[in-house]
Amino acid sequence: MLVSVPSRLRVLLPDLAPWKASADFRRLWMSGLISNFGSFLTFVALPVQLKELTGSAAAVGAIGAVELVPLVVCGLYGGALADAFDKRKLIVWTEAGQGLLSALLLLNALLPHPAVWPLYVVAALSSALVSVQRPALDSLWPRIVAHDDLPAAASLNSLRWTVGGVAGPAVAGLVVAYAGLGWAYAADLATFAVSVAYVVGIAASPASHEAAKPSLRSIAEGARYAWSRKELLGTYAIDLAAMFLAMPLAVLPFLADDLDAEWSLGLMYAAVPFGALLVSLTGGWASRVHRHGRMVVLSAAGWGLAVAAAGIAGEVWLVLFLTVAGACDMVSGIFRSAMWNQTIPDELRGRLAGIELLSYSVGPTVGQVRSGGFAAWWGVRASVWSGGLLCAGAVGLLALCLPRLLAYDVRTNEHALRLRAHRAAAGEPVRG
Repeated sequence: MLVSVPSRLRVLLPDLAPWKASADFRRLWMSGLISNFGSFLTFVALPVQLKELTGSAAAVGAIGAVELVPLVVCGLYGGALADAFDKRKLIVWTEAGQGLLSALLLLNALLPHPAVWPLYVVAALSSALVSVQRPALDSLWPRIVAHDDLPAAASLNSLRWTVGGVAGPAVAGLVVAYAGLGWAYAADLATFAVSVAYVVGIAASPASHEAAKPSLRSIAEGARYAWSRKELLGTYAIDLAAMFLAMPLAVLPFLADDLDAEWSLGLMYAAVPFGALLVSLTGGWASRVHRHGRMVVLSAAGWGLAVAAAGIAGEVWLVLFLTVAGACDMVSGIFRSAMWNQTIPDELRGRLAGIELLSYSVGPTVGQVRSGGFAAWWGVRASVWSGGLLCAGAVGLLALCLPRLLAYDVRTNEHALRLRAHRAAAGEPVRG
């Protein structure tokens, strides 16, 4: 009995195979950990500053509106760029550009009378840079991680994100309250400088010989491939619906006011990534799950129900339900990422990563507009619980309409088997 306990616990611990096998994975992981921490400082500080300057829930929700166009345009074109150019260079230059935007926010915050319009301009430009960077980053993971280790890599990457997501908002709440907005922006700037230093050290990752040059035709080619893969369409549609209908983050400052507990804002922002962190820290089981599509559906429905409960609950229970929502969202993210990385050919990976970016970024972006608008019209709590219930219903309907998603099994899926065989024939690792 004493010998079996560690073995059982090991199933829950993160699978470290990608970290042990790839130095480039370690560098990218550390870079993301540091920059994510800083980005979450700004993620909290920016809406707080807008709330202080305008006092309007709609104005805070409008951050999503100004981010939407660059997100769509640059996400699609960024995917084509990722297939056609060196992925490392794209990541380095966009990371440096994000640092410059943090510097602009700092300068504006230090003015005697900070302006509102620079906050929207920086939000739009930041959205553009992230949209160019993410397809390059997402399409790089399958090149530096063994094929069978990609679910473990997705779990470790979620851990990287959630550590910053928990620590960043928690620290930001204290920094903004006791030191000021300028300190939050300054810390974000410093993290980008360190992050760039890590990324510069990874190996070059030039375009595949089969990759098409960036053009509308190449983007359309990627879209046709995505349309032909109904299980992939299911992951996009479900995540888009979940984030659009049940993304409550834009109204959290007003929920804190409703509870007469402004000190709790940092906890609210940290609750969702904390739930994701719990999944990441116990994510060793993910490599043993093969029916990825079912996990995506169940966890997305769980996200909606947990958000609905948070909209109804009081102070303490609200934070608990947001934590549950974050855990469900992370489970969905791990298995969506595994499906994408284990089935999409390398020469299309950047363009499909651009489409993926739209599925998991446009939803939250537009969702902020929805939640802010509903809060102004119907009330903050009603905006949250109604969105959660609509999310659960939409996920169930999409699952019924896309049976290939529920049927997906990585052990038998033809695309997963073909890509695994291709990597083995090319002499690339399939098991770390």
